[in-house]
Amino acid sequence: MVEKEISIPEKIKYVQDTLYTISGKWKLPILMAMYGGATRFTDIQRSVSGITTKVLSKELKDLEEHRLILRDVDVTYPISIAYSLLPYAFTLKPMVDEMISWGRKHRRKIAEK
Repeated sequence: MVEKEISIPEKIKYVQDTLYTISGKWKLPILMAMYGGATRFTDIQRSVSGITTKVLSKELKDLEEHRLILRDVDVTYPISIAYSLLPYAFTLKPMVDEMISWGRKHRRKIAEK
């Protein structure tokens, strides 16, 4: 089956959906920290330099609402909370890797005089 060509307005809508999901200063760094193995709140916070507790909490909730991460509460004493990436979050990884590559090249480019 041949897929119908996507119109420019549709493409823009899809890009806007993507940006809405991962936009802001912190969502991608949080996901990157989690790709690197951070699962507990404090581990994620340590990995993402400069993020406040309040902002990290809000961003984790947003990522959970978008079904990218799972919050797991262990009701032992003291309560333990861990976050894990859902398989859907790994669909963003190639794009994140490409952004890293582009950003590295861009830094070199703007450093040229």
